[in-house]
Amino acid sequence: MKIALMMENSQAPKNAMVAAELNTVAGGLGHDVFNVGMTDENDHHLTYIHLGIMASILLNSKAVDFVVTGCGTGQGAMMASNLHPGVICGYCLEPSDAFLFNQINNGNAISLAFAKGFGWAGELNVRYIFEKALTGNRGEGYPIERAEPQQKNAAILSEVKAAVCKDVVAALQAIDQDLVKTAVGSAQFQECFFSNCQVPELAEYVRSLID
Repeated sequence: MKIALMMENSQAPKNAMVAAELNTVAGGLGHDVFNVGMTDENDHHLTYIHLGIMASILLNSKAVDFVVTGCGTGQGAMMASNLHPGVICGYCLEPSDAFLFNQINNGNAISLAFAKGFGWAGELNVRYIFEKALTGNRGEGYPIERAEPQQKNAAILSEVKAAVCKDVVAALQAIDQDLVKTAVGSAQFQECFFSNCQVPELAEYVRSLID
């Protein structure tokens, strides 16, 4: 599985620690991690709004399979991600959130709070969230006797999302194009995207923004 980590300006100083924890967990499971957001305070400036655009492009192009995003509270990054077609982002403050999102909602992105409640042993909480988000058979339901309705509802939610959010490129073109240009402007994002994109229409659109 290919996993994108994306962090914005307010929490960029924590990127090295978060990336190390994610690489420890994901690497041990045989996954590839792409650190596509801000890597420090001086990097290409991003807000949580840009992160949502990035998640949409990477997931819908199949350049990555899963996104780890977040901001100070995690709420803004979650909302910005869930605006877009093909992105189902859960909110994870602790490992049990990640486990339940994995089992019940079976989405393709999680948003973490990197400031709120992030105190002593914060790196351990992040590590355990990643462990629960990336292990086990997804979508099995919890508790197990609720598996059938949960699986049915998760599928219906995906169908509703697809019906409401129809065309990815059209949706991106409807946004202020300066926002999208900034979202796709970093070298680390472009390397991940162009190396792994499986949807030519999205590749052509992104290339038109940066050429």
